[in-house]
Amino acid sequence: MYRMGHRLTKIYTRTGDKGTTGLGDGSRTHKASLRIAALGDVDELNSVIGLLLCEEIPADVRELLTGVQHDLFDLGGELSIPGATLLKATQPARLEAAIDHYNSDLTPLKEFILPGGTRSAALTHLARCICRRAERAVVALASKETVADASRIYLNRLSDLLFVLGRWLNKAGGGGDVLWQKGKNA
Repeated sequence: MYRMGHRLTKIYTRTGDKGTTGLGDGSRTHKASLRIAALGDVDELNSVIGLLLCEEIPADVRELLTGVQHDLFDLGGELSIPGATLLKATQPARLEAAIDHYNSDLTPLKEFILPGGTRSAALTHLARCICRRAERAVVALASKETVADASRIYLNRLSDLLFVLGRWLNKAGGGGDVLWQKGKNA
């Protein structure tokens, strides 16, 4: 089990006042680095999923998303320690199984949909957008430094899962997809 190297007894340390931040291996990097951008996007994604979990959602979706939060914390740990591998190759496969499960209840898409519907579905679509940004940030980091394949694959599958869950939560909430109407206001 991974344990924190240092317990935070004092929240402000002033060590980042000059624009650098500490990584999990004890090294320091610029706060505008690709690694810190990726970490921030993953943290933001985890936070918006936490906001989604404040909604009334089915217990199985709650359990799934709570597991995702733990996975995202693993991913954040991996990003904070260059060269570390905390996500397992099996974790994206777990998301694929969930995608298949929830998608089986949905009608095939024939049109583009808009983010919206129920509040929980709208928050899920917001999480999907943040997930795609986090994926782009990890891909950018991987173009310059070594990043485990499972990290990129996980975020790619997670954005797909969040899309499907947004649709599923609308259906479970008694509604349906919000369909895009081309030229509606033309």
